[in-house]
Amino acid sequence: MSTLSGLWTESADGQLGLWMSALSGVAAALAVALALTVYFRLGYRSRRDLVRHGLAVLAAVALLAFVGYDMRHAALAYLGLNPSKPAVEFEIRMPRETLSAVSADTQIELHTDRNQTLALVDGVTDLADGRALLRGAVALNHHTADRVLVLNLPGKGTFEFRLRLPAEPHRTGQFGPWHLADRIASPIASDVAQQDAYTIRYRVL
Repeated sequence: MSTLSGLWTESADGQLGLWMSALSGVAAALAVALALTVYFRLGYRSRRDLVRHGLAVLAAVALLAFVGYDMRHAALAYLGLNPSKPAVEFEIRMPRETLSAVSADTQIELHTDRNQTLALVDGVTDLADGRALLRGAVALNHHTADRVLVLNLPGKGTFEFRLRLPAEPHRTGQFGPWHLADRIASPIASDVAQQDAYTIRYRVL
């Protein structure tokens, strides 16, 4: 079962990009240091030299800032994080007996009016009150308020949770309140799950 960090899985391309950015940053820093050392030793005697000196320092600072920005984005890309696209971290409470249906075949998808995105499962924890907690996360790739998280448990049913978020949600540090499942479809008519037994809460990363 994938972990939450798997939402931002390591990839060969990501590692290569990160190392290339790091190496380019080091090279740029050395080049700037060398250029400034040579320039300062030359000294300046006129106002024109003073202006040139100031422009050289500004250029060096701008270059280092760009390198830092590039390395940050390379690191985020390596982790699978896109600062322009938030993600939702969620927790779903369910009856403990449902744990038998949670396996590698368990799928959680985010359905919107524009696309479908597969969520990654972080794990399952037993709670003291006899219930279980399923954790996971999913990226928000589009600006839309029409978002439904669909949990498919083989042999148990399909559980739909509407995410009450605006089209462009702000990041939140704390989880929101618990919400009941909006729709439950059981494969067995006589085994319709209690709607209040499945609840979800979430936050925006």
